[in-house]
Amino acid sequence: MSRIGAKGSAIEVLLAARRIADHAKDEGALFDEKHPRATCEHLGAVLADSVLQAGLKYTTVVRPRVLAILRTHPTCRTISSLVSLIQDGETGAFLNWRHPEKVSRFEALVIFLKDWGIEEVKDLRTGLISDEFCEAIQTVNGIGPKTVDYMACLVGIDSIAVDRHVRTFAKTAGVEHDDYQFLRKSFCCAADLLSLPRREFDAWLWRRAAAPGPGQLTLGV
Repeated sequence: MSRIGAKGSAIEVLLAARRIADHAKDEGALFDEKHPRATCEHLGAVLADSVLQAGLKYTTVVRPRVLAILRTHPTCRTISSLVSLIQDGETGAFLNWRHPEKVSRFEALVIFLKDWGIEEVKDLRTGLISDEFCEAIQTVNGIGPKTVDYMACLVGIDSIAVDRHVRTFAKTAGVEHDDYQFLRKSFCCAADLLSLPRREFDAWLWRRAAAPGPGQLTLGV
C-alpha cells in the first residue's frame, strides 16, 4: 500500500526512520524472542477485530470476543455468511457488543466489502494492496488509515498501524512529526533498516508497549 499525500520529504522520513531503528535496536528489537505473526483466514474474525480494536482495551475486551468468534462461529468466514448474520439481526450477538456504533460500523463494512465483490480473506488481501480500494474503504464511517493498516497486518500484508503506542515510541526516539502517513513511512523504513518484516516490527512495538500480558491475537486460523 503506497499511500499518497504524506507530509515530509524523503530525507526527513529516512532521518526519522534511522532514529526509530536505532532506538528499537537499543530496546532489543533485534534480540528479543521472535514471534512469527500468523495470518488469519477467518473474515468474520478479521472484521470484528478491526472494528472493535479502536479505543478499547485489547487484552480484556477485544481479544476475548475475537477468540469467541473463532470458537463459536467457525463458518462465518465469508461475506455471504456475514450478510446472512446481519439479515438475521445477529450482529450484536456475534460481536458480543451492545453499543450501536460499532455494530453499525461492522455492518457497514460488510456491505461495503460485498459491494466491492469481496468474499473471502484472499479477496480482501488483494483489495488492500490497491490504493483505490484503501481510499474507498475509508468512506465507511469510522474506518480510517489506522484501521486499514491494522486490517492489512491481520491478513498478512506487511504494514505498520500507527496507533498511540507507535506515536509514543516515535516521540521517545526523538521524532516529533505526528502526521499519520509520515510516521507510517518512517516506521516501515525503520523496519527495513532493521531487516525485520514490517508486520513483525508492528507486533514487536505492540508487545513492548502492552507488556506484561498476552499480545495481540495472532489469528492463525
